[in-house]
Amino acid sequence: MIDRITTVWPGKPYPLGATWEGKGVNFALFSEHAGKVELCLFDDKGRREIQRIQLREQTDQVWHCFLPEARPGWLYGYRVYGAYEPALGGRFNPHKLLFDPYAKAIVGSLRWNDTLFGYKVGNKKADLSFDHRDSASSMPKCQIINPAFSWEYDRPPQIPWHDTIIYELHAKGFTQCHPKVPPALRGTYAGLATEPVISHLSKLGITAVELMPIHSFINDRHLVERGLCNYWGYNSIGFFAPAGRYAYSEPVNEFKTLVKTLHRAGIEVILDVVYNHTGEGNQLGPTLCFRGIDNQAYYRLNQDDPRHYMDYTGCGNTLNMTHPRVLQLIMDSLRYWVLDMHVDGFRFDLASSLARELHEVDRLSAFFDILRQDPVLSQVKLIAEPWDLGEGGYQVGNFPVGWVEWNDRYRDGVRAYWKGEGGLIGDLAYRITGSSDLYGGNGRRPYCSINFATAHDGFTLHDLVSYNEKHNEANLEENRDGSNNAFSWNCGAEGPTDDPGVRQLRSRQKRNLLSTLLLSQGVPMLLAGDEMGRSQQGNNNAYCQDNEISWINWDLQPEDHELLTFVRQLVCLRKQHPVFRRQHFFSGRPIKGIGIKDIIWLNPDGEEMSEEEWSQSFARCLGVYLAGEAINERDERDQPLLDDNFLLLLNAHDREIQFLLPNYRADRHWRIMLDTAEEEAQACTYSSGENYLVKSRSLTLFTQEP
Repeated sequence: MIDRITTVWPGKPYPLGATWEGKGVNFALFSEHAGKVELCLFDDKGRREIQRIQLREQTDQVWHCFLPEARPGWLYGYRVYGAYEPALGGRFNPHKLLFDPYAKAIVGSLRWNDTLFGYKVGNKKADLSFDHRDSASSMPKCQIINPAFSWEYDRPPQIPWHDTIIYELHAKGFTQCHPKVPPALRGTYAGLATEPVISHLSKLGITAVELMPIHSFINDRHLVERGLCNYWGYNSIGFFAPAGRYAYSEPVNEFKTLVKTLHRAGIEVILDVVYNHTGEGNQLGPTLCFRGIDNQAYYRLNQDDPRHYMDYTGCGNTLNMTHPRVLQLIMDSLRYWVLDMHVDGFRFDLASSLARELHEVDRLSAFFDILRQDPVLSQVKLIAEPWDLGEGGYQVGNFPVGWVEWNDRYRDGVRAYWKGEGGLIGDLAYRITGSSDLYGGNGRRPYCSINFATAHDGFTLHDLVSYNEKHNEANLEENRDGSNNAFSWNCGAEGPTDDPGVRQLRSRQKRNLLSTLLLSQGVPMLLAGDEMGRSQQGNNNAYCQDNEISWINWDLQPEDHELLTFVRQLVCLRKQHPVFRRQHFFSGRPIKGIGIKDIIWLNPDGEEMSEEEWSQSFARCLGVYLAGEAINERDERDQPLLDDNFLLLLNAHDREIQFLLPNYRADRHWRIMLDTAEEEAQACTYSSGENYLVKSRSLTLFTQEP
């Protein structure tokens, strides 16, 4: 039970946030334009405001105090006073309780109503008005934490990029229907740390899980009013606090336990982070945190009309990365998740918006410079979603050294090729060899390309080969939302079907896409459930579906088990052979001392491709000779890397094609390791110079052996 505070000391301006120091708590809040700041303490249920304490000390625009009587577990928030002048960018309203931007835990749920808005909702030019109603009863509360935790001997796995296999999953949806996870733990961090989940990931060969947003976020009001929610979580409001909705008990320690458990299994943890905008939306959004603390500092405002926000994100606002305190907030958050929570890297949502100095995306922006010189953050995995919605925001291939990128050109190119579109073999060649056209300069490597055929945003793999059109009616937007250009193909029937021919073709197409992904240079990323035939019933924008549409179905049919076995074998094949995960781009030239090229592109006659053949619009078949004995790289012990020689044949035609097996190393034979036209490839052996019939819409992998 919280008693009234009787002692208030000046405290310190650093660190920001509420910091337990063993004999009290230091509170520090940045606000450049505020006139007064009050710390509000609440009872242990968060329902009654017990006391307001004015922060009388201000150092370098940071308001601070120290409460020797405060303890971990106490609930608090802030009220900030200043000018309410929306036309000039000022939106202070002390009647609105505010989150601490540095809060390590946020408890309770947001209850949507008009008191959460700083203006009188519904008035003409509403946001210019001022609302006097108190919002505290509708707001979650910040909680003081004790950061102590027994990490034991936890060490980051530090998987090299070229050995990394990423698995994108949702913290709730992955276990919500898992029959072997205890019911009480399903949908939680604790559920993800259970043995059945760890076993699945380990058997699959995953080296890193990429968790969709777990920073505290809010559900959009318009979704709640329609009985939906922001399931994906790209609506952050707390950059330090793990979302309580995914916790069985105490969120911070439960998340730490998850990280420790995954590390023990040799699996890294990458967080999908949303620093480009917040859940407060545009000028008509609620006042929950940054807007009420210092709107002019935290957000990019229109210079000609500060009442409105610059929106490079499509979410109503953009954080002001040109302000040093906002940069500090993001850097402090990133360091906290690495140093205190032990995560191994980050995937930055709409990362181009973080690089905008004025309006253009700047590769030399302060954000990039600070990250590159930071001794902690420069050593973790940094993944960019290299675009935003503003002009010039598409920056695939343009991020600086030290970054890897989601490569949507890989996604679209591979999808279009296996859909059967012609004239794409040249682009396909770039994509499966690490996209050197995008990453071949400036010291970057093949692993700078995060390759994916599917991700959370779009069709699942099963739906990609089962639907020509999106079916997003459950989102209650009359099927207008979601992409209309997914390069999907239903293989002859829209949605579920009992037609054995269509089902067989769909299974083959899934094997084609997965094989291409896991045999390509670069870092493969699997969408959780794709290895088991997961479907979202044709919904390619399930951001608001916290139900069976999004949750992974663990009730597997025989064909799902077959696909899972196939993917496990593919991952194992990739891990066993360094020729599929090279650290440098292919040279295409004879390797000194070996006399053969490290890669050779072949036509169906078994001859090296000519310049004219690359541009043929009808071409849909391609052969790739990968010389494992010519990798010309060394391992971590400085030993030369050697591997088998492989031949990869890809045929996206709707007809069979005779392919002459090349005569390189004539003393050796070709043995089939993989044929996507077969449920289980037969280990048949062929002689060099012999014809092989490549089935329609299939991929075959041979290895060369004595």
